[in-house]
Amino acid sequence: MLDVRRLRLLRELALRGTIASVAEALSFSPSAVSQQLAVLEREAGVPLLERTGRRVRLTPAGRNLAGHAEVVLQRLEQAAGELIDARQGLAGSLRIGTFPTAARAILPTALLTLGREHPGLEPMVSEIDPADVADALRAGDLDLALIHDYDFVPLPTEPGLTTLPLCSESVYLASTSGKEAISECKDLPWITSIVGTACHAMTVRACQANGFTPRERHHIDEFATVLAMVAAGQGVALIPQLGAVDPPADVVLTRLQIRRRTMIAYRAGADAHPAVSTVTAALRRAVPAELGTHA
Repeated sequence: MLDVRRLRLLRELALRGTIASVAEALSFSPSAVSQQLAVLEREAGVPLLERTGRRVRLTPAGRNLAGHAEVVLQRLEQAAGELIDARQGLAGSLRIGTFPTAARAILPTALLTLGREHPGLEPMVSEIDPADVADALRAGDLDLALIHDYDFVPLPTEPGLTTLPLCSESVYLASTSGKEAISECKDLPWITSIVGTACHAMTVRACQANGFTPRERHHIDEFATVLAMVAAGQGVALIPQLGAVDPPADVVLTRLQIRRRTMIAYRAGADAHPAVSTVTAALRRAVPAELGTHA
């Protein structure tokens, strides 16, 4: 009998390509991952991995089994949802990942609704970089998460996950000089998010689309701090609508034709999970009226 936990490791190896990256994503040691995959090979009765020096790759049988593992894991999510649906009422914990602006603008209202309508449900919220959400969901560290992408920075397709659109917001150019277009800021210093984030990539690519690479002076993730730095004359910045709250008096915000989209993500097969569907409905009701919503 094939062990589901080992099938999950094989699926992750098919996605990530190295045992080290699987170990890091699932909080195992590389030796533990190798040992469990070796046991899976014995269970399967055929070679699943080919070792070339320090690297491994899946054999044709390994790739085929990894595809079956994806289906098995999805069906297990569906079964778990059906079992919960057979009980009376929602109860227990549900781990939710989010990025900071959604945590401030959307989640509190949703949590109030959930507490009033489903007092037995215990949402547990953690801030997480959207780039890390797929790993956390597939590893079972989260049950549901809010993620986002931008024009110029679309989200990659993540195997094993389902995403639903939640809302859409404008991106603003923040300055003290009343600049109305990115192209007018070619010679100005820029305040961007930390390198490697989607917001940083969006700013750089938006500037490049206007014919220049921004001269980055500061790298700051927290948008209230970015606005304070703009007010202090430290540069200009691009800020999504949910981050452009209560700007300092000297800061001028100009709406651009750039959008940020927020989505709900969870493991494939969890669509009918009562807690997931209930939280999804609460999140949709909690979207601020000024944002573009998706039913």
